[in-house]
Amino acid sequence: MFLFLFSGTSRSTAALANCVFLGEEEENSVYEDGDVVIGGLFPLHYSPVYSLPTYETQPTPNMYNFSARALRWIQTMIFAIKEINQRSDLLPQLKLGFHIRDSCDNIPVSLRALLLLVNGQNINGSNLICAAVHRTVSPVIIGDAGSGVSMALLRSLGSFHIPLVSYFASCSCLSNQREFPTFMRTMPSDAFQIRALARLVSYFGWTWVGLTGVESDYARFAIQLFLQESVQYGVCAAYTHFYPVALSQPALDELLDVVQMASSKVIINFSGESEMQGILREIRHRNITGLQWIASEAWATATLLWEKFGDLLMGTLGFAIRRADVIPGLEQHLTSLRPSNIHESAFLAEFWEETFNCRLNGSVNSHSHGGDNYYDRLPCKGTENLEDVYSPYSDVTQLRVSYNVYKAVYLVAHALQDMSYCKVGKGPFLNSTCADPKHFKPWQLIHYMKRANFSALGAKVNFDQNGDPIAYYDLMNWQRSPDGSLALVKVGFYDASSPAGYSLVINDSMIQWPVGKQVCSLDSCPPGSRIARRKGEPICCFDCVPCAEGEVSNKTDSLECSRCSDDTWPNEVRDHCIPKTIEYLSYHELMGMVLCVVCVLGACISLSILAIFFTYRDTPLVRANNMELSFLLMVFLSVCFLVGLLFIGEPSDWLCRIRYPAFGISFALCISCLLAKTVVVLMAFRSTLPGSNVMKWFGPSQQRASVLLGTAVQVIICLIWLLTSPPHANNNTDYHSAIIIIECVTGSEVGFWCVLGYIGILACMCFLMAFLARKLPDNFNEAKFITFSMLIFFAVWITFIPVYVSTAGKYTVAVHIFAILASAFGLLFCIFAPKCYIIMLKPEKNSKKNMMQSAARKPRDMFGSRADSLLISSIAKIITWVHRKARRSKLKKIGRLKQVLNQRAVAVHVHTKASLQE
Repeated sequence: MFLFLFSGTSRSTAALANCVFLGEEEENSVYEDGDVVIGGLFPLHYSPVYSLPTYETQPTPNMYNFSARALRWIQTMIFAIKEINQRSDLLPQLKLGFHIRDSCDNIPVSLRALLLLVNGQNINGSNLICAAVHRTVSPVIIGDAGSGVSMALLRSLGSFHIPLVSYFASCSCLSNQREFPTFMRTMPSDAFQIRALARLVSYFGWTWVGLTGVESDYARFAIQLFLQESVQYGVCAAYTHFYPVALSQPALDELLDVVQMASSKVIINFSGESEMQGILREIRHRNITGLQWIASEAWATATLLWEKFGDLLMGTLGFAIRRADVIPGLEQHLTSLRPSNIHESAFLAEFWEETFNCRLNGSVNSHSHGGDNYYDRLPCKGTENLEDVYSPYSDVTQLRVSYNVYKAVYLVAHALQDMSYCKVGKGPFLNSTCADPKHFKPWQLIHYMKRANFSALGAKVNFDQNGDPIAYYDLMNWQRSPDGSLALVKVGFYDASSPAGYSLVINDSMIQWPVGKQVCSLDSCPPGSRIARRKGEPICCFDCVPCAEGEVSNKTDSLECSRCSDDTWPNEVRDHCIPKTIEYLSYHELMGMVLCVVCVLGACISLSILAIFFTYRDTPLVRANNMELSFLLMVFLSVCFLVGLLFIGEPSDWLCRIRYPAFGISFALCISCLLAKTVVVLMAFRSTLPGSNVMKWFGPSQQRASVLLGTAVQVIICLIWLLTSPPHANNNTDYHSAIIIIECVTGSEVGFWCVLGYIGILACMCFLMAFLARKLPDNFNEAKFITFSMLIFFAVWITFIPVYVSTAGKYTVAVHIFAILASAFGLLFCIFAPKCYIIMLKPEKNSKKNMMQSAARKPRDMFGSRADSLLISSIAKIITWVHRKARRSKLKKIGRLKQVLNQRAVAVHVHTKASLQE
């Protein structure tokens, strides 16, 4: 259809003389003449199934459903215009008219209706001079509901600067004033709705959500904005899926497959009411339950969906545009319809027949509905009353879009009012001219509309630089009322004008969740635990997670647990902090008492043996076993036993600095004494030549000096350790967080292991010497007892190292004490127990005669194997070389001694006699 398009209300008769209307006539509209006729486009019909044209054949008519809600919007526009015409304070000299057409929520139909609105239409099919027969053109259009349809209309109207005021188009793309300079709306931009939705899912802890929408600019821009906005809240998209407007079965299958395969049960849907019907129908067919729907404002209050799919939509949350509590007089206007006056409009006739499922006599309804046999209906009785039935048309409890339509009409009225206030010579246009409210250009009207600032039903109405109103949304929850009908309950709101952090307000206690989900968490989380919300589920679905180690919560339903201080720890139920348990090896506990008794007992045994040896110091056995070194060894062993006491009790810095050096030095003294005893015995029996002076290097003074020298090295190691990085007390909480282990840390690990290592070196030297002398005569053979004691010593300390490293706390200290005691007892009993046995129980063997007899039993075998002799010879050679350097004057004598040492023949009785006499 081609129409000649006018850009204003003035008409050109010459131009209209050639005006010819082509195509089918369309009489289904609502028209009332006036000085200014406001055009209106409303989706009175919508098609549940769209067919895409092939452009090869003439399109077949679509099958449409009737929208009673859209009829209420139409009636609201008519009511607002009539209300303005009756007011004396607003446009008293101007009468407003209206011309309203059905857009069918379809771009081709909307464009055709738009061209009819801005050009007028012929009456009774006349093709004569159009000026005489056509209706008044509309300089401003209120519509359309859909964002995609509105964009198509704006691109058609753009060249003629005809303003378009939408009451329901929310796409943020329409805020682009460079592309759409004549667009305004009373519906907030999606940019605000998306911020609200991002805050909503973040509030409920839904970090994994599905995003679906119809293949349109509205859904694409909305989902794109949501993905950008939700990043800051840690919300991720489980999937993003667009489906075509023409929802075929394959498209539905693809969508539902995505929904079923995803782990997220929260779905944010950007589409209209008609698309949701097809989706919900397929969801019911597949028996998919447990979905948490988040509705965009396009269907957040679509009560028609509840009538068919209420069980699937229970618990739905969605942001709805601001509601008017009441528009005075609107309800009476809506319900004033009677059978006598509905014949005037095809819209009203169709509504009446659809509502009461009857057929009017002489009905002007010519609309077809899929699957409905119109002629099988019974005739209307004429007694039908709208107050006897429920219809979205007469439901004024949710005046949201209707309120937007109401504000849109008043926006035009106030713009015309401001235009009428213009004074000649002070106007806003070229040469300070004004516009005539009865004969103006559309671009002049848009100038005043963008500057409008008024109140509608007590609410302030103003617009930003993009022509968008300040956003305010009600958070609606779909609940089932006692009679089974839908109850849209306001459970919160979003106010974009509020400060950041306070824009979203939610009353959790009022929310009802989907069936099977609203009671998924019956109990509260007790103190000692926190709420862990389940991913992708409503806020009521949570698990009670015990507070982590070291944390407590003392309130019911705590969202977070608080950490205890360093010196406190949670009690058993983790609802408050208590002082941590302090652990160290104490004298007051059983293990400490036992170890203390054993330490004292070991010292007492050592001193007792010392007393026995001192008492029998004149006996051959005591004298033959290097009495002075034996006394020193017993004293030092007593010290070793007492050193174990330093490891018991609460550690302190001074105690730690005494503990380790005392341990190292005391054992160095003991092993040095053993080493000296072993070397003396070995050298005594190896000096085979009568008159040899080798033994003078191993006299009492040299023995004492060797002990001091061996210990001095350990003392130097300990001093360096203490001066560089000394041991100190430390509160250890790493091993067990609930316990403070007071322990001595070594400070320098190198120092600690050097002390142990040096003791090991002394022990190895002692073991080597004792092993070489293991076959000396029985009564003099301390070496074999020293060898055995060294084996025990090695076994204890080799076992000690891994156990020491793998334990912690007081058990580490206990292991250390046990090693000290075991090695000390091993030395004490292996060396002195046999001698005490002879002294106390076998005194007859403690005689010179017995010593001599025992020493002479195996004279040829006392030096052991040839390897032993060679090793001893090597040691003797070293001693000879040293002696040679010191006493060069005696080279000949030392040479003879060297020859004698290499000889294997030995006179045992000579050495035995010499030893006893000494």
